[in-house]
Amino acid sequence: METLVLLLFVFVLAGFLGFELIQKVPSQLHTPLMSGSNAISGITVVGALIACGIGDNSFGQWLGFGAIILATINVVGGYLVTDRMLGMFKKKDK
Repeated sequence: METLVLLLFVFVLAGFLGFELIQKVPSQLHTPLMSGSNAISGITVVGALIACGIGDNSFGQWLGFGAIILATINVVGGYLVTDRMLGMFKKKDK
């Protein structure tokens, strides 16, 4: 039970912290910081894998699995946005 409460606390704290951090970033800095955000999301995926593996009940494992899915979506979306923004700076052939 203690593990479940700890995992739930970390999950809620990570969600709140992520929301607050994204709200504070100006739009001009959003794309340059995306690669750093992708690295942090990669660490989140690793943490979610560990949380999913050590969960001693099914709810903790499902919560870890949900964290894996959401962090993976964030990583993939971040790389897609970064690639698109970097494409805007390439010279276009006429």
